[in-house]
Amino acid sequence: MKRISTSGNIANWLVAIVLVLVPFHAFLTVWGSSLIGHYTALRLWDDVILLVLFGISVYWLVRSADLREWFAGSLLVRLILAYTALTLLLGFVSWAKGDITPKALAYGVLVNLRIFAWFLAVLLTAQKSTWLRAKWPKLLLISAAIVVGFAVLQFTVLPHNFLSHFGYSADKNIAPIETINHNSHFIRAQSTLRGANPLGAYLVIILSALGVLYARGKRKILCGVFGAFALFALYASGSRSAWIGTAVAIAIIAWFQLRNKRAKLIFSGTAIALVAVASIGYLALKNNTSVQNTVLHTQTHSAVSTTSNDQHLTALRQGVKDLWRQPLGDGPGTAGPASVYNTGHPTRIAENYYVQIAQETGWLGLALFVSILTLVAMEIYSQIKTSRLALALFASFFGLAIVNLLSHAWVDDTLAYLWWGLAGIALARPLPKKVKGKREV
Repeated sequence: MKRISTSGNIANWLVAIVLVLVPFHAFLTVWGSSLIGHYTALRLWDDVILLVLFGISVYWLVRSADLREWFAGSLLVRLILAYTALTLLLGFVSWAKGDITPKALAYGVLVNLRIFAWFLAVLLTAQKSTWLRAKWPKLLLISAAIVVGFAVLQFTVLPHNFLSHFGYSADKNIAPIETINHNSHFIRAQSTLRGANPLGAYLVIILSALGVLYARGKRKILCGVFGAFALFALYASGSRSAWIGTAVAIAIIAWFQLRNKRAKLIFSGTAIALVAVASIGYLALKNNTSVQNTVLHTQTHSAVSTTSNDQHLTALRQGVKDLWRQPLGDGPGTAGPASVYNTGHPTRIAENYYVQIAQETGWLGLALFVSILTLVAMEIYSQIKTSRLALALFASFFGLAIVNLLSHAWVDDTLAYLWWGLAGIALARPLPKKVKGKREV
């Protein structure tokens, strides 16, 4: 067995720490800030680990000519570097024009680029040893059990203000509970995540992993019971985009388990029938108060004049208008959650991550971003037959693609570090003894 270097061991543990703790990122930072203050600084703990891991990765690249040759010859790496350069260039131009504050610019650059920096750093780490590839189920699911358990308790028995005992505050950091259209009779579980929608997006990954482990593993009863609780937590989140994303992810996993054309034909017919039943159910129950709130997030006699659906649609329309107004982009930090810090300029939340990227980096930036996603998905797909992690990631990729159509999911720390870290593990392969410069990630 090849001996792992000291730097390799350190990198493995840094990745493991982030994967285990990042589902509790919001809870730990809010609770910690209630004890010692410095909320903004505490939120950066995972980014600090990324910085250290990135430094180790640079050290490896400097030391290894073969690694540098592979790195420079990877089309995926070149696309990431091009997207990075475009982001930084547009950020500098926006700052020079006075269109963005330094804080908004820094935060915008961070959240836009860290998913790829983390992905590459974990990829290089996992190439040093197979430890992360062997341990990923435990690193993912031990934390998930706590998150799911707390979500179930929060939705069923815990008082609505329970998280306020840990410093949660709607005025200072994160609200202790979310509701549908400010109706206290319809709460949404958020568990230890930043909100109900991030919890739902997180559970797309967890349920995809459980689905694969159930289909290709030995502990079917454990995975089935865990999955049932996770599905309840998903329902409790009230995240409709995550419901759809999970359905798509599970359908993809089921499709890859089918062995012949007849089974696939039956599966397709069943899926069409379920869609038809859901449509009929919608028409029959659309005037039911519980369905209006829980599923449609609206109510005929709602206490609010503008529902979440109206807000989504308005935000999306404005975002699309921005794309036609500035096809070259306004720079990182001028749209999305980072734009909240752009004092003196309007906050632009399109409720769609792809529109946000286009608002910030233009049509070229969006094209580069989508190209990167496509290459990653293709490489993951190539390993589906031999890797359970690859199948879970491929399924959740499409589920999260839907979630990002209705939110800024990749901005969330948990989603960014968890999915892209697992992707780095899945795509890591030992380098050949002689790298010819044509091998791609």
